[in-house]
Amino acid sequence: MRLMLSWRLLSMEYYMQKTYYKTTSLISNSCKAITLLAGHTAEVSVLAFDYGKNLGLAFQLINDVLDFTGTSATLGKGSLSDIRHGIVTAPILYAMEEFPQLRMLVDRGFDDPVNVEIALDYLGKSRGMQRTIELARKHAILASAAVDSLPESSDEEVKRSRRALVELTHRVITRTK
Repeated sequence: MRLMLSWRLLSMEYYMQKTYYKTTSLISNSCKAITLLAGHTAEVSVLAFDYGKNLGLAFQLINDVLDFTGTSATLGKGSLSDIRHGIVTAPILYAMEEFPQLRMLVDRGFDDPVNVEIALDYLGKSRGMQRTIELARKHAILASAAVDSLPESSDEEVKRSRRALVELTHRVITRTK
């Protein structure tokens, strides 16, 4: 018999924390390390960390959406890979807020393809995908704000690098694979 997942494990708060530790921590700490190694101030290191954290979260949230909307060819993995492996991501968590009955389905698991189809039906009726994209955009804006908060510089190379970092936040939220 399958164990029921606790509400804590199926919360957005837990999901975002898990996402940070699984994916985002590498990006955020790498951004911070670069500034420390280059001899920048603690303030710059914090901004670099914030940029990496928010960029990584935006990336993962869009990845969650693409798992439902992308094709195997564009993703490099099977579409619906997460849900078929029993991984509950942001779109499903948001759909569960609108349709609490989806929680029972999640508890049963997705070994049965019928359960996957029912979950997808609930997801399609919900704002789960839109809310996930909105949250990704919010994190992309926060990442851009971190870049904009860096100390002024008249160096053209620095300005070009900063524009590239901001452009990367746009690419993360508009990507299709």
